[in-house]
Amino acid sequence: MRRFAIRFVVLVLALFAFELTPPGQALVKPWTALVASASSGLVRAFDGQAISQGILLINPVNGFAVAIEAGCNGVEAMLVLVAGVLAYPAPWRQRLAGLAGGIVAIQALNLVRIVSLFYLGQWNRQWFEWAHLYLWQALIMLDALVVWLLWMRWVERAALREAGAA
Repeated sequence: MRRFAIRFVVLVLALFAFELTPPGQALVKPWTALVASASSGLVRAFDGQAISQGILLINPVNGFAVAIEAGCNGVEAMLVLVAGVLAYPAPWRQRLAGLAGGIVAIQALNLVRIVSLFYLGQWNRQWFEWAHLYLWQALIMLDALVVWLLWMRWVERAALREAGAA
């Protein structure tokens, strides 16, 4: 357990430090624009009233816009998940499966988050601020934790099946 905790802390610190460097930002900025584009596509699939410009998600009818900034793009939650998966003693194939499934789960929930905030901001700014600053921040990190715990359970069950088959 101590080895996992040390690896996790070192990886989290390294990943967050890398995110702040110019090469890290060279990856994060296009990712954030992609998240904005995917969010506008999701909104358009329901009512056609959204466009994206860079990191902005805009309602062209009423002018309301949200900027998807650091902390809103799901990257931090993904970094925590990556650190947890890489620090845990598991075969690389299972780690890669955990990373792929976890990143998809985090980004899917993040898209729901952004779209809900986009609509909420047009309806009530006070509720938007509360949901943005408190509710969704906690839910995205909770998503990373739940995904990691489910993955860890899957890894342990696979190990038990292999031990039973041997």
